[in-house]
Amino acid sequence: MRGTGIIKGALAAMLLWAGGAGAQETTLDTATPAQVYALHAQPLLLAASEQVAAPEQAVAPVQPAQPSFEPPLVSGSNIHLVLGLSTIAAAAATAATAPEGCEHNCPNPPPPRETNGTHAKLAKTTIALAAATIASGLVTHWDDFALADGLTDPDNLHVLFGITGAALMAYAVNKSANSTSQVSHAGIAELGALGMLVGIKMTW
Repeated sequence: MRGTGIIKGALAAMLLWAGGAGAQETTLDTATPAQVYALHAQPLLLAASEQVAAPEQAVAPVQPAQPSFEPPLVSGSNIHLVLGLSTIAAAAATAATAPEGCEHNCPNPPPPRETNGTHAKLAKTTIALAAATIASGLVTHWDDFALADGLTDPDNLHVLFGITGAALMAYAVNKSANSTSQVSHAGIAELGALGMLVGIKMTW
């Protein structure tokens, strides 16, 4: 009985000690419900506002799709190109319609030269197209030609070959048109047409 009383006393002492320690750790909460709500709700509101604001900052303004650039069909550059190619085509047609010269059993005196036939008209057309090609090139591509870039620059070579070729063809046509007899001019004209063709190829 005495041992049981000792055990009961020890248990009672332990309970009192545990209760006293718990009472010391627990403080009396005198905050009102509104203060408790404000204290606990503020971090939640801040976190919520950050989550809402973050997507707005992350989303970039939507830019409208830019349409792809398509150069106009009719432009100074295209006109210059078409005129250049037309000059080469006219030069080829002129060479194809050249009359055959007399090599054997030629009449004496020779018949008068035909100066208004198909060959002559095509030759004059070729020179007119060559002049128009040069004029359109000067108007459209004036800024592309610069001696500071050197003679090996493709734009400079384009200009030199084009002008030289046109000048050779004009010289050949003029030489033939102002002669009363057969003159050799085909080689010069063909060399001029080849020069213009090389000039076109330099930048195309």
